Formats: sequence, structure tokens, C-alpha cells
Amino acid sequence: MKRLVLVVSCFLFLFCLNSTLVFANKAVATIEGPTSAEKGSEVTIKITVVHSANSFLHYVKWLKVQANGQPVKQWDYTAGSRPEGETFTKEIKIRVLENTEVVAEASCNIHGSAGPAKLMIMVGEAKANPK
Repeated sequence: MKRLVLVVSCFLFLFCLNSTLVFANKAVATIEGPTSAEKGSEVTIKITVVHSANSFLHYVKWLKVQANGQPVKQWDYTAGSRPEGETFTKEIKIRVLENTEVVAEASCNIHGSAGPAKLMIMVGEAKANPK
């Protein structure tokens, strides 16, 4: 009987410690950035991640960004080095030389990802300076 009480007490302690687990969801990434740019220009992309938990048991495990299928940046998190909050933002700069599809995805260590977010940047020719 004492063992059962101990097990139940431990379970309740862990449940209370990580109560957001009950209301958790998959990690969702969104992208903000320009939809057009001059060829060769550098653009700033803002990625926002929303995940309704951020404890040592339940957190965003990684955030990845790709441009035209090639890795651009990745952030990896652990139980001891979690994102700064349930909602956090990262910014990156990329140089666009052609039409570029930017894809960002984040994943929860328990529930996974809600799927990738995409942004298409269409490239135009640089305008010549008039003399």
C-alpha cells in the first residue's frame, strides 16, 4: 500500500510540475519576409514558433530553415537548453539570386510538427541607377 501511495504521489508531482503537457500541441512555425527582391539582395526572414509548453519534459526540440531545399540554419534544443518561451522568434538573412522558396519547420519533442511553413520570394532584375 505504501508503494502505491508513493507511485501515485510521484505521478501527481510530475503532472503538476508539467501541467502544460495536458494542453500541449504540435510546434507551429510561421514565416514573415518579402515576397519579392532584387537579384543578389540580402533579405531578412523572421520565423515565429508557437508551442504551448516549455518545460524540461515538453519543449520545442528543433527549428530548421531551408532555402530551395538547402539547409540555411538549424537550432537544436534540449531539456536543459530550451527556447526562451512558448512563443519565440528567430531572424536570419539570406541572399537571393533566383526565385527562392524558404521553408521553416519546428518540432515538439513529444508531439512533433504541425508541418512546414513556406514563403516564396520572387526575384527581379536590379534597377540601374540613372545618371
